[in-house]
Amino acid sequence: MRLLLIHSDHIDYQAQKKTPVAEEGAVLEDAFDEALVAFCAVESIDEEDIEDVIGQAVAEITKTAEQLKTERVLVYPYAHLSADLSKPETAKKALQEIETGLKTIGLTVKRAPFGWYKAFTLSCKGHPLSELSRTIVPGGSEEAKPAKKEVTHTFFVLTPEGERLDAEACCDETPFGALVKKELGKPVSAGGEPVHVDLMRSKELVDYEPASDVGHLRWMPKGRLVRDLLGDYVLGLVLDYGGMPVETPVMYDLADPAISEHAAKFGERQYRFKSGNRNMMLRFAACFGMFSFMRDMHISPNTLPMKMYELSTYSFRHEQRGEVIGLKRLRAFTMPDMHTLCLDMDNALACFEEQLKMGWQTGRDLETPLVGIFRCTQDFWDEHEAWARKIVKESGVPLLVEILSDRVHYWIAKVDLAAIDGQGRPIENPTVQIDVESAKRFEISYRADNEDVHPPILHCSPTGSIERVICAMLENTAYQDVPRLPTWLSPTQVRFVPVAERHVAYAEDLCKQLTAAGVRADVDDRDESMNKKVRGAGTEWVPYVAVIGDREMEEGKLTVTVRKLSEPKKPHKEEMTAEELVAAVQEECAGKPVRPIYTPKNLSKRPRFI
Repeated sequence: MRLLLIHSDHIDYQAQKKTPVAEEGAVLEDAFDEALVAFCAVESIDEEDIEDVIGQAVAEITKTAEQLKTERVLVYPYAHLSADLSKPETAKKALQEIETGLKTIGLTVKRAPFGWYKAFTLSCKGHPLSELSRTIVPGGSEEAKPAKKEVTHTFFVLTPEGERLDAEACCDETPFGALVKKELGKPVSAGGEPVHVDLMRSKELVDYEPASDVGHLRWMPKGRLVRDLLGDYVLGLVLDYGGMPVETPVMYDLADPAISEHAAKFGERQYRFKSGNRNMMLRFAACFGMFSFMRDMHISPNTLPMKMYELSTYSFRHEQRGEVIGLKRLRAFTMPDMHTLCLDMDNALACFEEQLKMGWQTGRDLETPLVGIFRCTQDFWDEHEAWARKIVKESGVPLLVEILSDRVHYWIAKVDLAAIDGQGRPIENPTVQIDVESAKRFEISYRADNEDVHPPILHCSPTGSIERVICAMLENTAYQDVPRLPTWLSPTQVRFVPVAERHVAYAEDLCKQLTAAGVRADVDDRDESMNKKVRGAGTEWVPYVAVIGDREMEEGKLTVTVRKLSEPKKPHKEEMTAEELVAAVQEECAGKPVRPIYTPKNLSKRPRFI
């Protein structure tokens, strides 16, 4: 709810024209002297707990009236304070109850009619408290809500050997220690701008879009290529695992009780808007669409576990403006999102193990080492401790464990894997969660023994958001002596550098040969010195660079700088034929997706984006 509180010498209003939702039987013309005027707009988010919002509004207006030493209040509906209004009936009821609540306290209260176009005149006093604005959201007042049981959090570290360690003792300078520090709330150095923010722009991958909302990006051809390859990679993993790709809408109607209840758990981290008279929201993951699919399907226990997958382009979260930065925190992002409808809890645990292994595998394939935390409720730990110890043993690395005394989320157990950025801070990426609420909330069930069974659902992102994956890879270069991307993700895999103009045609022929073999190759045919071209290839982190001169044309042998094997100021060079160069690239990229180059193969034709 939005409140504009004006301490007035005088206000009068006159209803002029009714709208389709106009309140009947109200006072259509009135005036008030020496009053606090409370202009009110009831918003869609208020519907999540309207009684709480009403209580807060009454308390805020009463407090302000006491400060102003006035006992006279006019409640005035004023929809212009918000672009995200509640249903008219909800707003009307809220304003009536605010009026009643203020009268109960002993104030003299009038209320302007709801749903009428009104003319009004207002004379505002000129002291510091004469104009105040307030924003009220559900849950903002603890007094208005029943007391909740305090949830305690217990942390410890579990090793693959089964040893239980004190988490505090693991707060060291290792990547795992960085995760432990963050989860325990230990202070870390603030640092400056993350490493990847400069790299994402200087490598012409992605940039901020000033004409959009904060946290929305523009993707340049090289970045789009990397992003598409990552999408292909996850799709391959999921298809091999038995997942079925689907596509679902990006917006949903909050009039659906299940969607509204599920969305309420995310507070204000959503984009909400009006579509006609409907209150809508943009999805923050693919959950709504997946659950809607499952609700409408005929589900047989013989088909379980059933895995559905979507590359959620885009998902939206209305992150705080000051926290949005680079590729790590965004308001619009691409989320590989798989949901597994399981037969029962034993089946859910088995699928959890498989999907956790998939998460660890993505860290290896993307060459970004991961560390992890396992979270669960105390009840889950008491029942499944042996299983939890098993997954730590199979992971082969220690996991931080967090035990919650009670369940406060839709999940009872989850694992979060994270990369560590160049400043020693976690970048959360792969996750697996066991959801025990959503099947019942969305009426997803199958029949067994003449009863409806609402089974557990796993949420899994094998890599985390594509943007954070790229963020993690760029941040990981801070730990590399010679920074680079994996060859299968490099926008250009091989660059040919002709020494002189007479060598360009031969270099172009080689480029065509490699392109036909599925290698992304280009030719630096610009009118620049050879040294500048070689430095440019290094700046772009090109994995293989071959200089073409007279000898190479005569002998058919190439001297190739291999970035992966090079050291600072000590390039590693190997002599190979074009066929051997193709074989070297293909060996590095074996089993990974392939896409053609997204930019012109001749650098003289390539535009600069930054």
